[in-house]
Amino acid sequence: MPKRVGNFKKNREIFKKTLFPGWEMLIKGKREVLFMKRFFAVVLGMLTLFSLAGCSDKSPLDPNDPVTLTMWHNYGGEMQNTMDVLIERFNATVGREQGIVVKVEAVSSSADLNKSLVMIANDDPGAPKCPDIFTGYPKIAVQFWENGKLANLADYFSEEELSAYVDAFVEEGRLSDGGLYVFPIAKSTEILYLNQTLFDEFAAATGADAALLSTFEGLAELSRQYYEWTDGQTPDVSGDGKAFFAADSWFNIAEVGMVQLGGSLFYEDGSLALDSDTYAYIFETLYAPSVTGGFALFDGYSSDLSKTGDIVCSTGSSAGILFYGDTITYPDATVKQVEYSILPYPVFEDGEKLALQRGGGLMVAKTEEKKEYAAAEFIKWLTAAEQNMEFVSETGYLPVTKQAFEQDMQTQLEAVEDARIKKMLTAVLDMYGEYTFFTAPNFSDFDAVSGRYADDWYYLLTKNRREYAGGDSISAADALAEFKN
Repeated sequence: MPKRVGNFKKNREIFKKTLFPGWEMLIKGKREVLFMKRFFAVVLGMLTLFSLAGCSDKSPLDPNDPVTLTMWHNYGGEMQNTMDVLIERFNATVGREQGIVVKVEAVSSSADLNKSLVMIANDDPGAPKCPDIFTGYPKIAVQFWENGKLANLADYFSEEELSAYVDAFVEEGRLSDGGLYVFPIAKSTEILYLNQTLFDEFAAATGADAALLSTFEGLAELSRQYYEWTDGQTPDVSGDGKAFFAADSWFNIAEVGMVQLGGSLFYEDGSLALDSDTYAYIFETLYAPSVTGGFALFDGYSSDLSKTGDIVCSTGSSAGILFYGDTITYPDATVKQVEYSILPYPVFEDGEKLALQRGGGLMVAKTEEKKEYAAAEFIKWLTAAEQNMEFVSETGYLPVTKQAFEQDMQTQLEAVEDARIKKMLTAVLDMYGEYTFFTAPNFSDFDAVSGRYADDWYYLLTKNRREYAGGDSISAADALAEFKN
């Protein structure tokens, strides 16, 4: 007790000197009790003031003086219709309550939208006025950010709010300063599209093992078998076998493959890392079937080859599901009814189950705080699980919240009418539980680097295929040396 009294006296002296110099007038009689009452009353009052000051994140919005946000996006077809419905609903409910009106001013293709945004980012003559909210990829975000024209959305989202979203999807929108500049709304990953009808015919005739579809080495082996089988169906014509597999992006296979096997396709400066044994292995795995005809070399989307029965399977974006129908049309105009299966993205043997995730997002122009705050409130509402599932449910895109993946998607599958989308979502849901999604690096020259890789790959492999057909075989090692130069 003496120690407590001593502490009390000490605290009382500090208090009277700093907070309440006229305290002596109040402690006659039962002064200690009265002092304590006054002391705690004052402290409570001060804590209340501090608490109010700490909660000064008061909304700058006024329902009686609404702020109008202009928006550009590149969503077409069903996605545009759904976006229109959602914006109308927001404006009539949450927007009206808070004082926010979202107005779509432009809807265009990704290429046209990107062209206008580049003009704005670079202050080009004749550039249109910058919208408050716009869709785009991290590459355009880099240009806006470098010129100080992009709002950091991390300033308007708490860590708890961000934790509701799939981590990899959020991370893709962060730039080198750690800020969040592209907010996820709809994402895609890569999957394996399989013409189940053609594969079943092939397997019935040859005993081909479907388990080989899970690895790129297995695809190479199946491609060899399929080419030989189809070539053998025309014994009077040599070398007319069919391709088994195609890829929308051979660059993506190399990039993903390197990460699956524990490496990286890039050096820190953004240049390609093609000198490792890991990359040599990937190159050799893909080279032989590409040159001998088992892998298709096609300057376009694999879905076009699928429509004509020129391939059995392909890797591509999950967002491309609607380009795969239920028929194929052969060159002689024969139409065949087929069924597709959707399988997880293949993995290189002994590699980790990893797949690329990508997709545009929402960006907010750097402007007055009121508009940035309003834009963030709209984005929070639009990307919440319920609205987000509604937005993606009739498309090939994926939701961005953990709740949507872990809870809502399974329920929503029952309501999806398009069997193709249902198959795709089922496959991606399986991948979500088993795979790790990763994002491509964000740097300004990424598109140029990946584009050169794709062009050089196509040129080298088509050239070497012609030479192989003419009887002049070039080894994978020699081809790799030429490719690196």
